[in-house]
Amino acid sequence: MKKIILGFTASQTGKLTKESKEQVQGLQLWLEDLQRAGGIRLPDGTVLQVELKFYDDESAKERVQQLYVRLINEDKADFLISPYSSGLADAAAVIAEQYGKIMITTGAASDSTYEKGYQHIFQIYTPASRYLTGAIDFLKKMDPNAKRIAIVYENEKFSTDVVNAAKPYAESQGFEVVLFEGYETGTTDFGPFINKIMAAKPDAIIGGGHFQDGSTLAKQLFEKKVPVKMIALLVAPAVPEFAQLGDAAVGVIGPSQWEPGAKYSPDSAKAAGLPWYGPTVDQFVSAYKAKYGYEPGYHAAGGYAAGLVLQKAIEDAGSTDTEKVKAALEKMDIMTFYGRIKFDTGKAHGKQIGHEMVYLQWQKDASGNLIRPIVWPEAAQAATPLYPLSR
Repeated sequence: MKKIILGFTASQTGKLTKESKEQVQGLQLWLEDLQRAGGIRLPDGTVLQVELKFYDDESAKERVQQLYVRLINEDKADFLISPYSSGLADAAAVIAEQYGKIMITTGAASDSTYEKGYQHIFQIYTPASRYLTGAIDFLKKMDPNAKRIAIVYENEKFSTDVVNAAKPYAESQGFEVVLFEGYETGTTDFGPFINKIMAAKPDAIIGGGHFQDGSTLAKQLFEKKVPVKMIALLVAPAVPEFAQLGDAAVGVIGPSQWEPGAKYSPDSAKAAGLPWYGPTVDQFVSAYKAKYGYEPGYHAAGGYAAGLVLQKAIEDAGSTDTEKVKAALEKMDIMTFYGRIKFDTGKAHGKQIGHEMVYLQWQKDASGNLIRPIVWPEAAQAATPLYPLSR
């Protein structure tokens, strides 16, 4: 029996607490499942027990870097998981690479982290550059006459990466971007932005940032009855608490890394010619509900998947040696409950190239309860999309 330490930071205070809490809960569930199975078994008979070691980073980059140095030097962490959010994960990646430690990044989608030549950082999320492209495809399919898009977004790393890829993509698909403007983190009054949106007369609004600003923006767009056919926002719609907006949530679309209704299965793995690894979607969802009392969203699934991928790499390597585990990650191409996992091994080393986004939309079921079925891509569609929005 050998113990290995998995180190990370979590935002237990500060602006990222909701998303971070979900990620940590997913990771803790993975650890429980692993312990129940008796640990990680290596071919030579060694059994590894994993211990999680983490600190509150307070949603602050400066804290992240100090704490990752501490995790490596004082706590002797063998492997690392990233904090939630692209900005914090990017700050942690600098330290992990400096010390030659493998870090699995989850809750972090920015492409730019993987364009710096790092060799030990491996991404679980679909990159930011592909976050809103599907919403644009959806709009084009639903309404060939829609031509005008307004892009409003939080002025920070992740959202900026997303919209800087979405804008040229929208233009390449024949749309006119009639407004492209950022707002400061912590904005609570979107009145001036909503006036600009109204003046630009878009068919659709895309953008957003994180939970707090995205849910506030959605609420104020509803209150001011902004006449658009589609609203697609980052992060917020995929967090279960978005339902607290009531009618203001209805019709809002959100990209999601994963949803409980995702159709990944051993059969879909077989059809794709990939090995299946880990629990099924149903097993993950029911275990999460049993432990936490509600359905998991993608932040939780990403936390679980980070642990699962590291576990698979250690098993494939037959070792905890950093270089052997790194080689196993580079070779990996598997299907899990979370979808496909495969990493770039070229210029953008460690960037996720296997995993695809799904798009959910808040709707009401026959009893008037809020639900969030997948409406795009068509292959994963679980309900007829609400289009256009009626407000």
